[in-house]
Amino acid sequence: MSRRAVVIGAGLAGMLAAAALSAVADEVIVWDRDDLPDGPEHRKGLPQGRHAHMLLAGGLAAMEDLVPGVSLRERLLAAGAREVSLASGMVSLTPEGWLRRWRGPGPHMLACSRALLDWVVREAVPAHTGVKLRKGQVVEVTGDARRVTGVRVATPSGSEDLDADFVVDASGRGSRVDAWLRAMGVTDVRAQTVDAGLVNATRVYRMPEGAEDFPVTVLHADPYGSRPGRSGMVLPIEGGRWMASLAGTRGGEPPSDPDAFLRYALDLPHPLVGRLISRAEPLTDVHVSRSTSNHRRYLERTRHWPERFVVLGDALATFNPAYGQGMSVAALGARALARELGRAGLSGPGVARRAQRGAAGAVHAAWTMAVGQDIWYPGTRGGTPGLADRLVTAYTRRMTRAMTGSHSAASAVWEVSSMTAGPERLLRPGAVLAAAVGPVKRPLSAPPLSPRELELAGLS
Repeated sequence: MSRRAVVIGAGLAGMLAAAALSAVADEVIVWDRDDLPDGPEHRKGLPQGRHAHMLLAGGLAAMEDLVPGVSLRERLLAAGAREVSLASGMVSLTPEGWLRRWRGPGPHMLACSRALLDWVVREAVPAHTGVKLRKGQVVEVTGDARRVTGVRVATPSGSEDLDADFVVDASGRGSRVDAWLRAMGVTDVRAQTVDAGLVNATRVYRMPEGAEDFPVTVLHADPYGSRPGRSGMVLPIEGGRWMASLAGTRGGEPPSDPDAFLRYALDLPHPLVGRLISRAEPLTDVHVSRSTSNHRRYLERTRHWPERFVVLGDALATFNPAYGQGMSVAALGARALARELGRAGLSGPGVARRAQRGAAGAVHAAWTMAVGQDIWYPGTRGGTPGLADRLVTAYTRRMTRAMTGSHSAASAVWEVSSMTAGPERLLRPGAVLAAAVGPVKRPLSAPPLSPRELELAGLS
């Protein structure tokens, strides 16, 4: 008998879930309500799509596992994405000071537009798995608290009921999963929202001649100064362009006016981001987004969970985009699904429950990092620091301070922040010792730029 799986949403989480399902299903259909672009173009259903995105090493590894036989990394690089070393390819100002650039190996990340990443994945998955993309909005998931049986879809030609042996909701922030679960009899879903009121503002520029290898530049917000957090980033993307993203929490929001956008960048704790973009040609208007809260559904904690139904990506949890974790968490969740499907198939008892718990593991690590900082900003809604938060924050700040002059501390943090290791990496003896000793090199008083880079930035 033919086995059919349905995925709701053709974003990154949905396409990766479809790739996982294709290994065990005869037919995989991905439904999306949007008209999907034929190239690397922004689409309406992705509110954060115009802002800076970083694909972390852990997320890329999960993606490569999910789409065997094709290197997504090579495809992205061929399309203009940039591979950036966390050790040497970044200039970062943290609340504890400038981070050094170290020689030698370290985790890498890929920098490109979200539109390019989604398009490369959306092209690669159907081409190598037979997954089908169809336009339509899933309005109902059918079944009961014991098992999901299919979906009801509103299509351009009318309503359609579709039986399915497995359903994945990857429909994003606007997911209706709470209502679907209640209709099936699952009524004990807990959720939490922590909202620092972050606003993102982004503008794309033509990269100045000679700046092709300029490091990724990040001026981090300070959660601990009892004032709104303000940050800025310049990220290289495909097409010889820079993406400049500014962000501010409640009370410190960046503006949409181009002149005020530049003034905001120049007024950050260091003018580096402002200096860079003041010397570059703007290519777009300033795009502003406010869909930035941390929101998590604790689906793994429900008393009962329907067989053959899993929720992934932003439908499961969203994070403050300043921390760059969302895409990697989606990929790790899809890999957790693939692992459980590989062990027991579509209809194995408990597969969906175990996959949901596996996806929650990746969510928890990212949630702890994001919320652990956001709760310190004034005006944050949904969370306040407790004793445990204060202890974790004290250790985190000590580790960050050590990073400014300790390669051992930096290496530990790189592995966690790139999602190639869990937070427990920071508690290994070597990391604890590095935090205790602190920086072994003197703090930097200025950004670690070469003479040529200082000239390009207008700081020489």
